[in-house]
Amino acid sequence: MDLSFYSGKRVLVTGHTGFKGTWLCKMLVNAGAIITGYSIEPPTVPNLFSISGLNNKMKSIIADIRDFEKLKAVFAETQPEIVLHLAAQPIVRKSYLDPRGTYETNVMGTVNLMECVRMNPCVRSVLNVTTDKVYKNNEWCWGYREDEPLDGFDPYSNSKSCSELVTHSYINSFFADRDIAVSTARAGNVIGGGDFAHDRIIPDCFRALRAGEEIGVRNPRSMRPYQHVLEPLTVYLMIAAKQYEDKRYAGFYNVGPDDCDCVTTGDLVELFCRYWGDGADWINRAEKGAPHEANFLKLDCSKLKSTFGWKPRWNIDECMKYTTRFYKAWLTGEDIPTEMDREIEEFLEGQDVKLEK
Repeated sequence: MDLSFYSGKRVLVTGHTGFKGTWLCKMLVNAGAIITGYSIEPPTVPNLFSISGLNNKMKSIIADIRDFEKLKAVFAETQPEIVLHLAAQPIVRKSYLDPRGTYETNVMGTVNLMECVRMNPCVRSVLNVTTDKVYKNNEWCWGYREDEPLDGFDPYSNSKSCSELVTHSYINSFFADRDIAVSTARAGNVIGGGDFAHDRIIPDCFRALRAGEEIGVRNPRSMRPYQHVLEPLTVYLMIAAKQYEDKRYAGFYNVGPDDCDCVTTGDLVELFCRYWGDGADWINRAEKGAPHEANFLKLDCSKLKSTFGWKPRWNIDECMKYTTRFYKAWLTGEDIPTEMDREIEEFLEGQDVKLEK
């Protein structure tokens, strides 16, 4: 994939200090974009943003997406052409502990962003990143399509469903007659090096091994569409670029792996242990009375494939190979910006989709 489209483009990325946001900004920096990031402080210690080498290569604004006046001032100052909205409270179990904060961030944060877009005619392309969990989950064995009902169960999932609806309303009410394209991307679960969040399966595995403990898996039979973090990020950049040039590409897109890479959590952890080596192992640690989490969830990505000719790049084995390689590189003190550049280059090598000026 040729990212030269982004060279010299003014891009605003919300949530840039998070796991996905950092990888996205790294790709954009490499492409020569003029980036402004808007986010709260990195959510963990350690965190990928702090070790990525990005702080001196982009404008990083530490602020809350719920602060409308601050966000409005940033839009007015930076005049972005492209907006990639990743800022969110992204953890399901945390949303049970702080439902109000989750809704404020994920719903009103989206309202604040769309208001700023409405007020600034400089914006040509907007992508709101949501989640596969926006759908009303019937626990069936086939993948959800973009026209399925939205109704996430838990506060996180439901708040992202609401974020989708906010986006749809702004499109219909304010953007339909303007030269602006707005899309949403509903991505499956991502894995990859540099994720240090709590209550995510791979970071939890890494922390357990680093502490010399057994890996405990609380729901080993749950089925999820896992993909490497670079997979959806490349799709986000593709959608934002294509709709910038042709508004007809705007829409609502699922982003996930093929069926063969929808695996149970237990199988995913087994694969992690195999690639990690050194006798890594796990145990079933199901929790009685734990908050509800979906057991089965898949996406149908036919629309993305037919619209853009896209197909997934790395299978689940390759995802895990690169993920474990990154964590080991960090543990041994290797140069992380170089490792990130190498993974991005190897991922993009041989991609069928081209983005050219």
